[in-house]
Amino acid sequence: MSCNNHFKHRRKWCEHVAKCFTRWRFRWHRSSTVLSLALLLVCQCKPSRCDWVDPDTPQNMRSVRALTKGDHRQYELVFSDEFEQDGRTFHDGNDPRWTAINKNDYTNAALHFYSDSNAYTNSGVLNITSELKDNAYKAFDEKLKKNYADKKHVQSGMVQSWNKFCFTGGIVEFRAKLPGKASTGGLWPALWLLGNLARATYVGSSNFMWPFSYNQCDKRTRNSQEIDACAQVNHYGLASFQGRGAPEIDIIEAMQGDASELPNTFIKRPYQSTSLQVAPGIENDRPVLGHRPHNNSWYKHLEYSNATGSDLNPFFYGVTLFHKPKSRIYQSDALSANLQLNQSFYDNHHLYRVEWEPPMDDGTGGYIKWFTDDRFVFAVYGESLKITKTEIPSEPMYLIMNTAVSHTWGFPMPCPDNCACDCYECGNPQCMCALPTGYCDNYPAGFEIDYVRVYQAVNESKHILGCSPEARPTALFIEGHAKRYMEDGQSRPLQGIRRGGVVCVRNEDCGGPERGVCSDSKVCQCFDGWTGPSCLAHAGFYDVDTSAHIPIFQLSSMVMPKGLATAVGILILGLIFCMAQTVRSKSSNLRYNKVEMSSGGYGSTQPTNTSLRTYQDAHPEQYDLQNNKKVLTYCVIDGRLVDA
Repeated sequence: MSCNNHFKHRRKWCEHVAKCFTRWRFRWHRSSTVLSLALLLVCQCKPSRCDWVDPDTPQNMRSVRALTKGDHRQYELVFSDEFEQDGRTFHDGNDPRWTAINKNDYTNAALHFYSDSNAYTNSGVLNITSELKDNAYKAFDEKLKKNYADKKHVQSGMVQSWNKFCFTGGIVEFRAKLPGKASTGGLWPALWLLGNLARATYVGSSNFMWPFSYNQCDKRTRNSQEIDACAQVNHYGLASFQGRGAPEIDIIEAMQGDASELPNTFIKRPYQSTSLQVAPGIENDRPVLGHRPHNNSWYKHLEYSNATGSDLNPFFYGVTLFHKPKSRIYQSDALSANLQLNQSFYDNHHLYRVEWEPPMDDGTGGYIKWFTDDRFVFAVYGESLKITKTEIPSEPMYLIMNTAVSHTWGFPMPCPDNCACDCYECGNPQCMCALPTGYCDNYPAGFEIDYVRVYQAVNESKHILGCSPEARPTALFIEGHAKRYMEDGQSRPLQGIRRGGVVCVRNEDCGGPERGVCSDSKVCQCFDGWTGPSCLAHAGFYDVDTSAHIPIFQLSSMVMPKGLATAVGILILGLIFCMAQTVRSKSSNLRYNKVEMSSGGYGSTQPTNTSLRTYQDAHPEQYDLQNNKKVLTYCVIDGRLVDA
């Protein structure tokens, strides 16, 4: 929901309160003036800014028009990060928008370890740095079913807004400069979206969830799609007969390397890949990797651009996800196009954009369109997906920025003669034959993101903000399966956001005069609207959130304009005073008869054990786990209503 609509909701609330006040004010007499003034202050407050919008975003960039022909709707900015404040870090708990993960990546034959120290802001950009650095970690052998010590030689970064900021439908823009050299292969920079039910690189959360976008009751997928459309009863607040999953929209995956001819395409390296990844996929007569599909065997109505020279991507059609038993194996598809790039994309910032229109309630329609520097690249329509009955995504999705390294991306393929291709360590003579030319000299490499902006159409019901919207909730499912979304040793997937507290010497250490102050005890104290250990991050939260499972009061992240907070405080105090006066006046006129209570029966009271709590009592961010605990639902009946 757009920021301008926030004032409309406040006005409706004021009208409701005014009606109640009209009924009561003649009974409260002398206190009516106090309440009138408080109500006036609350209702005359100006609408707050959209609290996911970075104050550094220029005013002339807070609304845009779609590039899709025929879409004449007005789009308003609902989220942005300009990364203008230097010194921001994204360790878990440091930022309201982003989390830089700190873990091994087990996906896509990864050669890197993600460190939360490799993402930071400087010179007005977010810098995701990839460097040669060893990391030892505990790995798991799937065949032997046991842990073993392993080491990776590249350290990189991934920043994600998982379970913090999510949206459904709209326009996303990234302005970024790609890392390394265009002619040197090995780096895999990406800007992408993923459904909130899966957390990127946490494979336990993506199994049987990624990249499903399927709402058909199908016996073929009952064992492979965890939340399928056949279930009459779905727990964790999920709707009955509704298939769910975590589809993926890749805005850019950049492939660099030597500009030699590639088979069955006119595109050469470096190039940009744009993709929609969905499941289930086509099972029979699949295209052969490196070849173009046979007639009528692949998706129809995919649109490419003659102007920009985009082309079908013949190097990635999706993957088969193997599980045991065989009934759980399923196929995913990648509907993908490539666009020719050049050295300019590695020397300068360029604009990457996707326009995402979710389908109708029945799953039909919708589209995804990709643009680079405002020029059309590729489009997938709802009609394109009829072959598998999948849908354009309508899941709440979050933002991801990262640089990966994989021997399947830009490395010599097939493996050179007389080379084992079983190690990829710079400086190790036995590994050099498996590395791209110039690979080791390409480090360190910085992926620079100048800004991220998300827009949604005004008064468009299909465009939704929130990670757990009412129509497609995720909060209770994530809470009930919290271990899938975190590493061993963690007590919860995300830490609470720190607000100040870092040791400081002067006010400048706490963001300067507008953001925070260095207290007498030499720790940062943040002003309203700013957060993080050093008060460097704008405090993001939803003005109007459609999420179905959100705590009423979350003081650690709740930010309210001072004027509104003062007015609300006066109103509350006025209400308390008036209610006290009313009760006092009535009590002076009442006389009570004593009622004798027996030790049992209807009038008896029972002791309450207040120490008992279930996960249902906690806020969504409170994922402290206890062994052998279950999520329970209780039906409480008043004993006085039961016949003896």
